[in-house]
Amino acid sequence: MIGIFDSGIGGLTVVKEVLRQLPNYQIVYFGDTARTPYGSKSPETVTKYALQDAQFLIDQGAQIIIVACHTASAVAAEELKKRLAVPIFEVVSPAIRKALAVTTKKRLGIIGTSATIASGIYQRRLKEADRELELITQACPLFVPLVEERWVKKPETKMIARRYLYPLKLKQIDTLVLACTHYPLMREIIQQKIGQRVKLVDPAAEVVQEVGQYLKQHPELEQKLTRGQEHKFYVSDITDKTRQSAKDWLERPVRLEKHLLE
Repeated sequence: MIGIFDSGIGGLTVVKEVLRQLPNYQIVYFGDTARTPYGSKSPETVTKYALQDAQFLIDQGAQIIIVACHTASAVAAEELKKRLAVPIFEVVSPAIRKALAVTTKKRLGIIGTSATIASGIYQRRLKEADRELELITQACPLFVPLVEERWVKKPETKMIARRYLYPLKLKQIDTLVLACTHYPLMREIIQQKIGQRVKLVDPAAEVVQEVGQYLKQHPELEQKLTRGQEHKFYVSDITDKTRQSAKDWLERPVRLEKHLLE
């Protein structure tokens, strides 16, 4: 079973990529909706929550863990790798590798939540890899509520996207990292407003591709993974909006079960 956790339900974009790229394997998902967002918490608290989330998935039978949350990926991934006996994959590293591979002008844009941009994780890791990169960052705090309110196709959303992306467009970036699990759901608008020539990097797609490559290299683990479509979806708090968003984003009926971590 492939386990995926996020601070909320944005990580369902990673689930959607697993369903697309690795459709044969069973998934168990946990969204910590009762304690979201993680971005405003201390590193110690984020690490504590991430360990609880991952252990819960392992208890459900997960043999691989994907950390969909960008904050937890940045803060807690190394601790998870030290403490847990299953392979851990996070969204930041594969997105960085992809951005470095596709940029031609070395002008990279990064959009994310205020917390992710303020953390400097992408900026720091990218500069460590190539000091010649020109990085332009932009926090887009309104994108998450717009996605969750299902306002993606509204004229107001297009106007807000244009305002957020205009400074990056002025800098003539050639590559843009979507550093939030919600942003792939706005991919069409983002591409339209930033320009068709700009390459978009979706960390969800990249991390699932990395998992697929890992499974090819480790057939003994691949053979142990549970097959089937009996996927399990857990959240720590359920609302009608959570149910509707999960159904809309995955484009299929989703049965959410509540499990509150202590």
